[in-house]
Amino acid sequence: MQAAAAARFVEERVGDKNAQVVLVGDLDADPDSASIRFWPGRQSLDSFGVCYRDAWESLHPGDPGHTFPPLNPLVRDWVVKGMRPFRDWPFRRIDYVFVRFGAHGGLALDVLACERIFEEPIDGVWASDHFGLVADLSRPAT
Repeated sequence: MQAAAAARFVEERVGDKNAQVVLVGDLDADPDSASIRFWPGRQSLDSFGVCYRDAWESLHPGDPGHTFPPLNPLVRDWVVKGMRPFRDWPFRRIDYVFVRFGAHGGLALDVLACERIFEEPIDGVWASDHFGLVADLSRPAT
């Protein structure tokens, strides 16, 4: 319901304008969850639907794009301290860059690149418990 509420908030502000919208963040859900399937239009929620392009999936079809893996010691330490046994912790993609298609099927921004960043420690220090996700976007050619 939070995904539908967020999308309704965006739609109320942009409506039929041919505005580009980029939605990014730690959405704390796997690609197969209802809240994530909602954004690219694979599932409606609360009788409402939208159509956004998943930047990672656009350029890396079939690649799971894990951003919250147990190989990162910040994740492993958090899991071991009481959440669940480390051996059961799955590799997960929970961070996203979504680009909204324009009004009435107008073109979304072109996704030129979408890559994970901070996948390795620097001088033994991890930037976060998540890998970062960065995308290069461009206005579509007309």
